[in-house]
Amino acid sequence: MDVRSARSLGMASCSLCHKLCRFVDNDEIAQYCPRCGTRLYSRYPNSVVHTWALLITAAICFLPANLYPIMVVSQLGNDTPSTIFGGVVALVHHGAYGIAAVVFIASLAVPFLKLIGLVILLIKIQIGWHLNASQCTSMYRMIEFIGRWSMLDIFVIALLAALVNLGAVARIEAGPAATAFGLTVVLTMLAAMTFDPRLIWDKEVGDE
Repeated sequence: MDVRSARSLGMASCSLCHKLCRFVDNDEIAQYCPRCGTRLYSRYPNSVVHTWALLITAAICFLPANLYPIMVVSQLGNDTPSTIFGGVVALVHHGAYGIAAVVFIASLAVPFLKLIGLVILLIKIQIGWHLNASQCTSMYRMIEFIGRWSMLDIFVIALLAALVNLGAVARIEAGPAATAFGLTVVLTMLAAMTFDPRLIWDKEVGDE
């Protein structure tokens, strides 16, 4: 079966409204969607380079996000720092298995799997890894979907800090890992945005 891409037919899809537009593949000519005015690209410029840069930075931030305390609980002058994994262990110890599972998945598993998933997609594009393009596309859609749930820890800390503030008696503050974790989440979300999933299919349809 002869499979043709929009690019080979002189067309491009708008990244905002998804209108299929006539497109001349020339980097020197700026072209815009006639419906919403968004600039058209056959492929996002330097998509792979930008995605790699964001992923490497996110991976660097992911280490201190898990090694340093993400929350410090102060009770009667005694400070008790807690890492993400330490918080999961404490929840399990107190029998809150459901909450522990949610925190573990949202704060540890999801960011790590997003990093690994995008690395796999980039390697497929760059070295021609023989992976099913449909499965890779599904993986990319899942990465985009789950990204919105990765800020759970930050929301919980912000809520607790606002609710538990009894001066010298008890208070909860965000630890140094909170900033690193927030950066990790934001950077992985940006990496997913800069990655162009159309690159997955270029080799499948013979586009170069």
